[in-house]
Amino acid sequence: MISETPAKSRTIAESKIIHKSPILHPLARFVTEDTVALLFNISTDDIYRIECCRYMVYVHAKGISRFVSYADFPPILRVNPPSPQDFGRWYKRWKSKLAPGFWTKFYTHKFKEAVSVDSLLEWGMLVAKLKSVISASGLQQLRDVYSQEKDLMERF
Repeated sequence: MISETPAKSRTIAESKIIHKSPILHPLARFVTEDTVALLFNISTDDIYRIECCRYMVYVHAKGISRFVSYADFPPILRVNPPSPQDFGRWYKRWKSKLAPGFWTKFYTHKFKEAVSVDSLLEWGMLVAKLKSVISASGLQQLRDVYSQEKDLMERF
């Protein structure tokens, strides 16, 4: 039997996302702790729990207790890509036909967080699929950040 000393043992962080409903909302796949932290400008350590209910998300964090729509969470990599049904759900929830301004902030953050040209390209391809729902000014901002980050990575 191999034993480790407590100093060397690693702890696996438990997810703070709790699914309260037996029926999983189709947009729940885009809900992450990192997205919630960025949405509320807090650290992921300040999040106590994120409850995915049938029609909304409840966020309980340090100084925050709010309900958030699934439509406020932008699509991410590593899950099923957005489908035409997802676009219908977003349009139904949004007052205009454009995504919330947070989406631009989120993708700007993801572009800057990318560690390789390949991961930057993956995020860029995802944004390209969503360009019809992002405002013209937001799209231009994302293009500028993308090209700036790509230039930095290629020079380095």
